Amino acid sequence: MKIDSATLHRVRLPLKHSFQTSSHRKDHLEHVLVRLTDETGAVGWGEIASPSDPFYAPDTVETSWLIATEYLLPAILGREVEHPGRLGELYGKVRGHRFAAAGVDAAGWALWSRLRGVPLAKALGGERETVVAGVSLGIERTIDELLEQVQRQVDAGYPRVKLKIAPGWDVEPVKQVRAAFPALNLHVDANGAYLDIPEHRSLLRELDHFELAMIEQPFAPRALLPSAQLQETIETPVCLDESVDTLDDLRTAISLRAGRILNIKASRMGGLTTAVAAHDLARDAGWPVWCGGMHEFGIGRIANVALSSLPGFTLPSDVSASDKYYARDVVFPPLVAQHGAVAVPTTPGLGVEVDEDFIAQHSHQTHRKQSS
Repeated sequence: MKIDSATLHRVRLPLKHSFQTSSHRKDHLEHVLVRLTDETGAVGWGEIASPSDPFYAPDTVETSWLIATEYLLPAILGREVEHPGRLGELYGKVRGHRFAAAGVDAAGWALWSRLRGVPLAKALGGERETVVAGVSLGIERTIDELLEQVQRQVDAGYPRVKLKIAPGWDVEPVKQVRAAFPALNLHVDANGAYLDIPEHRSLLRELDHFELAMIEQPFAPRALLPSAQLQETIETPVCLDESVDTLDDLRTAISLRAGRILNIKASRMGGLTTAVAAHDLARDAGWPVWCGGMHEFGIGRIANVALSSLPGFTLPSDVSASDKYYARDVVFPPLVAQHGAVAVPTTPGLGVEVDEDFIAQHSHQTHRKQSS
């Protein structure tokens, strides 16, 4: 394929329910949507799902916009690419900035699979027709509010619920949720909020009593040794998220036995190309994987569904229905979940239509670039 033009839309959508992690609370999401066209007029869409603030990762919407407009798009326009897996070679000199790269990479995959007349999932090597979905719940103001949120998701048919935790909001809310839902597939995510100190290690070990599916990212991203030490002392699997940005990170984590499960986020790892390679590496090492999310709009969410159809994604992934987060999505039909499972699209490319009029209405910054 030869990319003839590229457009970026900076889009803001309100969340139906505010969401709090260990670092901050948010009531809206702002992401950058990537539209690539080839010389025949075929279109591929991707999503740069950078956070607005540098709390989850160094990347933000502002930095990703800069990198995409000034470096990534100029590198790919007018260039011939045989396969989307090689698109990143054109901007390989750019270090870091994986969220920006992920949106361009995904758009390239969507365009290529549409040109080939195959679904994105099949292009990536997916095998499943449906993907089991889980939901992620933020830190609530009270435990009663948290219990109400969990009940709502259980009633909606989701088989797995993830709870955000932080020092001061950990053992007691988890204890109460487990007491109320003894059979629920439950796991917790700290987003690296705990320190390698006796008090915090003790709190994390207490969580081992609640039959959790996993404790996700207990320590800071580079704190692999404390993670390995924790994993030695508890039965609950430690899941790594922010610690694994690259394949080299994953090789190191596996060697150190710093966990037993991997959360693969295409955005965090620079795109679908690296995400597929991480899936293969983790599978060979015996690490189950699942697909995490960044509250993507429909474009990124559908790409996550396609990724989750690969055989190593044996745990529920964060691909819940669009209406959990947004009153209206940027794609139609919107993503829906039936009894906690999401169907993998079977038509070429993303498998959904992108609502360009709606995007235009909610886009407060646009950048267009044509090959010369």
